[in-house]
Order: sequence, then structure tokens, then C-alpha cells
Amino acid sequence: MSVKIYHNPRCSKSRQTLQLLEENGVKPEIIEYLKTPPSETDLKAILEALNMNPRDLMRKGEAEYKENNLADESLSSEQLISAMLKHPKLIERPIVVTSDNKFALGRPPESVLEIL
Repeated sequence: MSVKIYHNPRCSKSRQTLQLLEENGVKPEIIEYLKTPPSETDLKAILEALNMNPRDLMRKGEAEYKENNLADESLSSEQLISAMLKHPKLIERPIVVTSDNKFALGRPPESVLEIL
């Protein structure tokens, strides 16, 4: 089984999740999603697999969230996804994906162990 992690090396939870994977013998493919954001198709698949709506996967404390008025409840899912693609910093992290299509958000980091 192969594993991918959408990772931000500056994020402590992301680093802890990566370390936890490695301690459990997993050598994940590391995708630094700020440099290589997911495609719209991939982001939609992540949302569906995590059973989340776009707002649930957004980092609401980021300046981009406030600057783009993303708290506006009238915004559609498509508009929120578009904002996440334009500003990948808004995507909550880390996200771990296995080759057998299991997904987990590493918050807390231990939650990723459930999909291994």
C-alpha cells in the first residue's frame, strides 16, 4: 500500500503526522500542497472521502479567509472550493491518502493510524 501526505513542513501537526507515519514503517509520498496544490478533482475527492463540506476543511484563521469574506454563508461549495484552489493555504492539513482510497485528516495526528 502506498501513502500520500498533503504536507506543510512549517506546520507542527503536519510534521507530527509525517513522523508518526514514518515511525509506523510508512514512507509516504510527500506533497507540499502549498507548492503543488491539489487539482479541483482531487480536492473534491478529498472532501467526499472525508465526508466534509468545503467550509469544514478550511483554515478559518488565515488572513485569506477574512480578506475574501469566506465566512459569508451565502457562498456556494463551488465558490469555497475555488477559493481553496486559489489560496491553498486555506486547506486544513495534513491530509493522508492511501492507495486503497482511504483518507484521513491528521487532526489529531493519531487519526491517520485508523486508515493504515
